[in-house]
Amino acid sequence: MNKSQHLVFGFFVVGCMVLGLSSLVFAVTGHVEKSFPSPGSCPTGLTYDGKYLWNCDRKTDMIYKIDPRNGNVVDSLTSPGYRPRGLTWDGKYLWNVDASEEEYFIYQIDPKTGLVVKTLWAPCDRPEGLAWDGEFLWIVDDGDNKIHQISTEDGTTINTIPSPSKYPCGLAYDGKYLWVTDRIKDMIYMITPDRGDVIVFFDAPDAYARGLAWDGKNLWNVDYQTDEIYKIKIHDKETYSRTEEKEQFLEYTNQVRNYGPGVVKDVDIYLAVPENLPNQELLSEIEYFPQPTDFLTDRWGQRVAHFRFQDLEATRFVSVGMKIKAKLFNVRYYIFPEKTGELKDIPKEISERFLADDTKYSVNDPFIQQSTKQAVGDEYNPYWIARKIFNHVIDHITYERVGGWNIAPTVLKRGTGSCSEFAFVYIAMSRAAGLPARYVGCVVVRGDDASADEVFHRWVEVYLPNYGWIPVDPSWRDYPTPADEARAFGTLRNRYLITTTGGGGSEYLEWGYNSNEKWTSQGKCKVYSEHIGEWSPLK
Repeated sequence: MNKSQHLVFGFFVVGCMVLGLSSLVFAVTGHVEKSFPSPGSCPTGLTYDGKYLWNCDRKTDMIYKIDPRNGNVVDSLTSPGYRPRGLTWDGKYLWNVDASEEEYFIYQIDPKTGLVVKTLWAPCDRPEGLAWDGEFLWIVDDGDNKIHQISTEDGTTINTIPSPSKYPCGLAYDGKYLWVTDRIKDMIYMITPDRGDVIVFFDAPDAYARGLAWDGKNLWNVDYQTDEIYKIKIHDKETYSRTEEKEQFLEYTNQVRNYGPGVVKDVDIYLAVPENLPNQELLSEIEYFPQPTDFLTDRWGQRVAHFRFQDLEATRFVSVGMKIKAKLFNVRYYIFPEKTGELKDIPKEISERFLADDTKYSVNDPFIQQSTKQAVGDEYNPYWIARKIFNHVIDHITYERVGGWNIAPTVLKRGTGSCSEFAFVYIAMSRAAGLPARYVGCVVVRGDDASADEVFHRWVEVYLPNYGWIPVDPSWRDYPTPADEARAFGTLRNRYLITTTGGGGSEYLEWGYNSNEKWTSQGKCKVYSEHIGEWSPLK
């Protein structure tokens, strides 16, 4: 199976253990609808003129007019230069960027005659893709990893944004967003033309994604290695994909020890009960040791296994745990901001529960209110509210585990925080903006699939109309490129087993996740608790 067959399908299962749907396969954004060979063996630029595709080839020095229905060449032009790269259409003329002998030109070409009617200097040393936004040209700079918007009068740079990743190549404009290929990561990105924020991204059809074209509904990509032109589906009804499935075994243990000299009279231990979610499927019933006293459900709907012990004398300890077999997946959501509806479209029961204030959030604190207004401004789109708060949080807080969980205003003023503290700030600001938010907690596969976790992890979910609960991890660190930053919004890796979903303080887990313990004691007692998740691969 080649890369185009293996990666362009997203696999998504809804309630598979109950409904038996695990064998169903659904197409998602990024799915290749069809493909055909490019006319030449070194295809580079690609564009669409409203009826036909145009593709330039650096080996034949030709520009081919192609019928998108069958791939037939209906006409061709000689390239103005000797190394044609980017190609775009402005409604009347073709534009072609050429890099020959360290000279970089952009040619405006009359497709009827092949005459060059205008020539501009390219504003960069390694030009690649080219796009037209209705008024200006856009050009990819593969050397400085930037994308320039330039005037067609004299090539003056109007605006410059960062490329989504380190090896940008192809470029297209869909009327609102730019699309960019990466020739090394083999990815395609949808980005905003004002800042270069990555909104949607997916795996390219094959190993050297080069030119891009937008036909009004679908994206087209020509691959330099396979010499194929691919028609790619965009805006599919399925909102996420699941890939890189792996099966893992987790043994989670919670121990409580009494160092005395007094007696711990009662010990209650609560283990959060995981469930089937888009990123995980439980393969069998959870095995508990020992058997729980009972099962309870907190005010957020989180089920817990409850264990009770009595008269824990000095030097004694109790140990409880659960054994879980699960499939874990990489999950990627494809969220188009224009499809998220409005805040008023959020179900009433969701808003009532997940806009409420709580101790760690202090939603009505003046600093939280002021910071939220600063971040959101007059934005009303739920996606952009979430994204602007995300940008504000990562711009104002750096990751640091210093112990303890402070309230959101304190963390935001201090400028440092743990993953839980990042979550508290993000939830506080989201709720202040009218966007429902909650947190999830998990046990993490640390590095090797056979590993142990004693640190764990927590992040946020926001509710977007028409999409539901979407993961956002504002504590994700090290953002060298916009593409890396975007992976913290709407994606999950196959190293998380989510145990806990909470909106705030719980009567059982309190502000913790995975597990929690409570006790009463008589006399002087030093009580120590330990939590550990031990992983091993099932296959």
